[in-house]
Amino acid sequence: MIINLITFASHLHKQSTIYSSHEIVLTELEKYFTIRFVDYKEMGTLKPEDFSLLFIASGGVERLVIQHFEQLPRPAVMLADGMQNSLAAALEISSWLRDRGMKSEILHGELTEIVKRIFVLYNNFKAQRKLYGSRIGVIGTPAPWLVASNVDYLLAKRRWGMDYVDIPLEQVIKRYRSITDDEVGEATAELASRALACRDAQPEDLINAMRLYKALKQIVSDHQLTALTLSCFKLTEQVGTTGCLALALLNDEGITAGCEGDLQAIFTMLAVHALTGKPAFMANPSLINARTNEIVLSHCTIGLKQTEQFILRTHFETDASIGIQGLLPTGDVTLIKCGGESLDEYYLTTGTLTENTNYINMCRTQVRVRLHTSADYFLRNPLGNHHIMLQGNYQTVLDEFFQVNACKRIL
Repeated sequence: MIINLITFASHLHKQSTIYSSHEIVLTELEKYFTIRFVDYKEMGTLKPEDFSLLFIASGGVERLVIQHFEQLPRPAVMLADGMQNSLAAALEISSWLRDRGMKSEILHGELTEIVKRIFVLYNNFKAQRKLYGSRIGVIGTPAPWLVASNVDYLLAKRRWGMDYVDIPLEQVIKRYRSITDDEVGEATAELASRALACRDAQPEDLINAMRLYKALKQIVSDHQLTALTLSCFKLTEQVGTTGCLALALLNDEGITAGCEGDLQAIFTMLAVHALTGKPAFMANPSLINARTNEIVLSHCTIGLKQTEQFILRTHFETDASIGIQGLLPTGDVTLIKCGGESLDEYYLTTGTLTENTNYINMCRTQVRVRLHTSADYFLRNPLGNHHIMLQGNYQTVLDEFFQVNACKRIL
C-alpha cells in the first residue's frame, strides 16, 4: 500500500531536514506503508487512483495550501505531528477549507491511532474509486409503486461518479428467446442438485429461469455493467419468467443485481459490496414489532451463497415460475438503505438474525431480525420500502464511508 505524502513546507524550512524533523511519525508509517514524498508543486502528476495525504511539514504554509485548493484531494486529510508548528498550520487550513464546504481531517496524536485511521481512510478511498465509473444498468423501468425511490442521474453522478444506464427490456427478451433449453440444461441440473428441495416449481420453469440468467449475463457484457436492476414484474408479464433465480446467480458471481428497477436499493447494494466485498439481501420490511424492535424481512430472491440451504419454489405474488426460499444463518447483521434523489441520505443499524420464518402470505425468503435500535424509524421516517441486509456487523465501516461523503444519517 503506497501513501503519497503531498508535502507542504515553508521556504524557511530546509528541505533536507524534513525527514529528520518528523522522523518519529514517518518511521512509524514506514513500518506499514510505502511512503512516497510528492512536492506540492507536483500534485498534478498524481492520478485519481493514487491515495494521497497532505503532509503539513511546517508552519507558514497556509497560503501555499489554499493557492492549490482546486488540486487538493477530497476530502483533504492532513498529517501534522506538531513539529515545526505543523499542527498550528493544519488547524488554520482546516478552518478555511470547512468554510468553503470542503471536508478535512487532521491526523495527529498517538501513532497507533494514526495508522489505524489511515487504514480506514484507505478503505474508503478504494470503495469510492470502485464506485467511480461504475455502470448500473436499469433494465426496463422502475416499478410504478416505487414512488419514493427515484434518483436524479446527473446529481448521483456528480456525487458518486457512477452512471445509470437505461436499457430497454426488449433487449433482454430478445436474448432470452434466442437461448435454447440445451444451452442451459447441464447448469440447470447442477443447480437443482444443490437445492434442499424443489417445491411447487416445475422443471420447465427452472430451465426458463436459467435462460434468463444467461440472457442477463450477455446484457452485462454488452453494456459493460457493474450492476443492474431489473423491471422483473414487467418481464414476467411478457415472458412468464421471473428474475429471482437470475438475480441470485448474478449476485453470487459478484455482479450486483436488484429487483423492481429500484434505483436507490441497487446503489445501496453496490456501495455495500464496494466497501465490504460482501453481497447483500434486498428485502421488504414485512412485519414490524415496535415494542420488541423486531422486523421480518422478506423477498423472493437472495444470492445462494448467502444461504445455508435453499429451496426452489414459485414466485410469491404470481405463484408462477421460480422464487427462492433461502435459509440464512443466525447471528449479527447490518441493515442499510441509501435514499434521496442524489443518494445523499442513509439509514443504518445493526441487529441479530434470530430465525428464518415461513409465513404463508409473504415472499419466500423470510428472516426475523431483532434490531439494536428502535424500530420506530420504519413507521415514522422510512427511506422507502426496500432495505438492504448483509451478514455481519459493518456499522462503523459503512457509517464512516457515508459521513466522509457528506451524507445525512436518518434515524
